[in-house]
Amino acid sequence: MGWFWADGPQPQIQSPPSSHHHFSREGRTPPPGCPMHKHQKSADAMTSPSSSCPVKHTPPTSEQSSGCPVPHGASAFPKEQRREWKDEKPSTLSKLNPLNYMFRDLSQAPAPDQTQALPTSREPSTIPRGDGDGNWEYPSPQQMYNALLRKGYTDTDVTAVESMVSVHNFLNEGAWAEIMDWEKRFSGGLYKGWQMCRRGEQNFDRMAKKYGYEKEMEDLSPSLVRFQGRPKDMTPKAAMFQVMGWLYPGAFGTEPPFDRHDWYVSREINGQKKEVRYVIDYYSGPPEPTGEPVFFLDVRPAMTPSGAAERAVRWGCDVWWRAIGGDTRELEKQNKSK
Repeated sequence: MGWFWADGPQPQIQSPPSSHHHFSREGRTPPPGCPMHKHQKSADAMTSPSSSCPVKHTPPTSEQSSGCPVPHGASAFPKEQRREWKDEKPSTLSKLNPLNYMFRDLSQAPAPDQTQALPTSREPSTIPRGDGDGNWEYPSPQQMYNALLRKGYTDTDVTAVESMVSVHNFLNEGAWAEIMDWEKRFSGGLYKGWQMCRRGEQNFDRMAKKYGYEKEMEDLSPSLVRFQGRPKDMTPKAAMFQVMGWLYPGAFGTEPPFDRHDWYVSREINGQKKEVRYVIDYYSGPPEPTGEPVFFLDVRPAMTPSGAAERAVRWGCDVWWRAIGGDTRELEKQNKSK
């Protein structure tokens, strides 16, 4: 999952936790686990010494030059060192696109010793780009294979790459759908979010209709500015569940996430753009009886002050509503009114 979308050849523009969402695809498996100053004579050197003074004022010839230690007539470094720096290759970081931390030049050409031809067509996503230039595009199977090789996965089965791309695209579409659910609730602010969340997840649509926020949600236009795969950086929440799984394996036992992404989303608030960071943990679950793989996505705003407040409102309201039997009481009221 860490490679995500590839760039085209055009120039660059600048038992899991209950909050996880389940995604399943048949016959698809995830990939294996950047001239000073001029020489001047000193004032002493330009003044004749007094004959009555026993102290010699004229400094030795070697001391008559300027006090600056840098030689200005030539380079301060030997030619051999300058040649070495000139021939030095750019660092790997400088080759990465800052929007997705992927190589800028993911080739569509077959890799050396590649035993099977792979498609080079790219599938567009439903996720708008932050620069307004349409939607993000997913990598072709050939670009995915080349990216895997460049990342060191030289044992990748070329016959499985097309399935990897399909699962990759499917999971990222699911992640964007989860982000849109958060944006619908909180793009208008915490108070509006509380109004729509206060009767739990099951009644969200009804509360949005009650308060007249349906049109506002339809007009939402968040976009993905950039993203970063961070598979080696476990989130605090994922780490907490690993500790809880060690203490209470029956209730919290789960494998650690196989990938993590940070997505930076542009949210419009009162005509002003605000960048919101979302954190995504990717979990794999037990396969279905049919053999198809199962995945869970835990998508939430990052633990910033505003993100923490949004998480507390959404999850807190849902837990409280279910704890007080809110749906049951609402049903009883409806039955009495009939």
